[in-house]
Amino acid sequence: MDQLHFCLARRHYSPRTEKAYRYWIKQYIFFHNKRHPLELNADHISLFLNHLAAERHVSASTQTQALNALVFLYKQVLNKDLGDLEQLQRIQRKEFLPAVLSESEAQRLFEQLTGVPWIMGMLMYGSGIRVNETVTLRVMDIDFDYRCIMIRSPKGGRDRVTVLPEVVIEPLKRHIKQVKAIHDNDLANGAGYTKLPNALHRKYPNAERSFGWQFLFPSSATRLDRTFKVVRRWHTSASTLQKAIKQAATRAHIYKKTTPHTLRHSFATHCLAAGMDIRTIQELLGHKDVKTTQIYTHILKKGGLAVVSPADRLKKK
Repeated sequence: MDQLHFCLARRHYSPRTEKAYRYWIKQYIFFHNKRHPLELNADHISLFLNHLAAERHVSASTQTQALNALVFLYKQVLNKDLGDLEQLQRIQRKEFLPAVLSESEAQRLFEQLTGVPWIMGMLMYGSGIRVNETVTLRVMDIDFDYRCIMIRSPKGGRDRVTVLPEVVIEPLKRHIKQVKAIHDNDLANGAGYTKLPNALHRKYPNAERSFGWQFLFPSSATRLDRTFKVVRRWHTSASTLQKAIKQAATRAHIYKKTTPHTLRHSFATHCLAAGMDIRTIQELLGHKDVKTTQIYTHILKKGGLAVVSPADRLKKK
């Protein structure tokens, strides 16, 4: 596991990916009675992945994640060629149509949100950014003059720029003033450190305490970084926004599955409905392949507004 951590860190994999890979590798080892992976081969991998499909009934994406973890283990950590997984039975991936709010439902949802959750939710709905991209935004990532947001080190590893909604500009400016006051108080108490990506703290020793690098949505509490012996203020948890969105949807009587990611889906669908070019939406969302973005065209084409039901053509008695 130490070797796994080193190989993942060297390639700048996210902590969430490392956590998932660790989990599946441990499951694989325990499934084969704690035998060392070097004693196992491609047939053992196929047996484990088939077990996930047949006995644990995991989804296609979950089986793929487990496969990726084991391939990384053998190729990058153990330097062992697996060959072909001839006995592997891949789960057929089902077509997924995400839940999308209508504009009136989005309006009702945001009427039930206030304060920081409203700002975070409006950024997701108005910019199409992911929940983890939202909570890890830095103060320096917001450009009010050009009305844009810089998304750094996102999923897929490619930085991108997306739109800053005009409706959120003034509330966001007031919020940044409050964040500045919190940071100034931390500095006065000998803290004020944030967590920098990779090894930037060595290249820019003073950046950890500069305001531009502070998280836009900081945690309400600080905690000691035992490695560097400094008190840091991290970003707020994604679960905070998830809970606020869920409660707001309940109060707004929205019975669809409504999560922060639903706001991202709604952004893409509403942009398409307004006539925006799909390539532009692809760039704003950060999709590598336009096929991923095209799923939102299916929502519009298959919706009730795209087809006239024969029942509605019957003459009313």
